[in-house]
Amino acid sequence: MKANFYHKELANGGWAKLSFAEQMANIGSEIERTINWKKRGRDEHSQESFFRALELMDFTIADTKKDGGKLKELCRTREGLVDYFFGENEYKSSDEIWQKYFRAFGWLASLQRGV
Repeated sequence: MKANFYHKELANGGWAKLSFAEQMANIGSEIERTINWKKRGRDEHSQESFFRALELMDFTIADTKKDGGKLKELCRTREGLVDYFFGENEYKSSDEIWQKYFRAFGWLASLQRGV
């Protein structure tokens, strides 16, 4: 059975070529889109962006299975995202918390690239 991916090229090995910071920054871009669509009342678009973010998060989780510290953090982050966007928000997250969390990776990725 062949899997259907939103990010086909990344699923075929492209994702593993990115640094961890770049991976997290890309996930953050999808979360940013999720939040922006939600604010505009475009629930279907927001949901699609969120599913793309989860797919990227799953690629990163699969890519870091040997690094227990990162793996735990990624799994907790994924759980928090699902809780916030589709659950009861038991962790009391907010748009701002998620934006700050992921923007830090964007800054790190920029620093690593020398931008």
